[in-house]
Amino acid sequence: MFFQEPELQYEVTVEQPDPHFAKLLQQAIGGQEGEMRVAMQYMFQAWALPEGYEEYRNLLMETAAEELGHIEMLASAVTKNLRGSPKQMSEDAQETAATAAAMTGQNPRQFLSAGQSAMPVDSNGVPFTGGYIAASGNLAGDLYANVMAEATGRTLATRLWEYTDDPGMKDMLSYLIARDTMHQNQWLRALETLDDPVPVPASFPQEQENQEFNYTFISTRREEQPDPGYPWTQGESPDGMGEFSYAAEQPGDGEVIAPQPDPMTNDEPNRTSESDNSDDSTTSSK
Repeated sequence: MFFQEPELQYEVTVEQPDPHFAKLLQQAIGGQEGEMRVAMQYMFQAWALPEGYEEYRNLLMETAAEELGHIEMLASAVTKNLRGSPKQMSEDAQETAATAAAMTGQNPRQFLSAGQSAMPVDSNGVPFTGGYIAASGNLAGDLYANVMAEATGRTLATRLWEYTDDPGMKDMLSYLIARDTMHQNQWLRALETLDDPVPVPASFPQEQENQEFNYTFISTRREEQPDPGYPWTQGESPDGMGEFSYAAEQPGDGEVIAPQPDPMTNDEPNRTSESDNSDDSTTSSK
């Protein structure tokens, strides 16, 4: 169940409206690094948790609801950047969206389809997709995915902060960057509370793995290379359950030959055998 209040989570002001920046902000709404992604990701992860994981469910849902507020903030920022643009630019946009795109670099659909407001799309106008969401049902795996999601989101927000000169936009993005810092750290700390966060899933019996390769870095170079002595080719593994080693070549075995397909699915043309091509002088016509 959700409740809402008619105020933004954090104040959003735009001092120098910029339709082009509005287009870039769309990436932070509906892009692969955007707030729609993390809000839905954390919700679906929370909804998958069974009884006994209440503290993690609450952590995920609290953060998901906060991310919904971030979407609202960014949508407000997009609208203010579009609708507060100079009068001459607005008149040109009303003549033709193509002119607006040429003048400002804005997404024409923000004018054509949304009446100069935000949309659930990325900066190229590609609609948000649930394919961005990682919700595996495995808490450890999902928490690692959340660290990555916040890392890419924070990277995007810092790039937007560097791009704009508008004080209001810098202030809003500074807040979002700070929240990404917190969220990265909370997911990392939550991982530390799990007994066996790696390897994922921890429930699989490791004795069933191929013990020859479960901690071996395997080179894929054609020419054999010596062990470079990196931290991932020697020494104890992070999970404390093995020692890294190095193999200079892939195991390699077997041939790449496909079995015969079902005749009903075989679209290959019939091949003429050598005997069919031979000149058989003994063959007589009927």
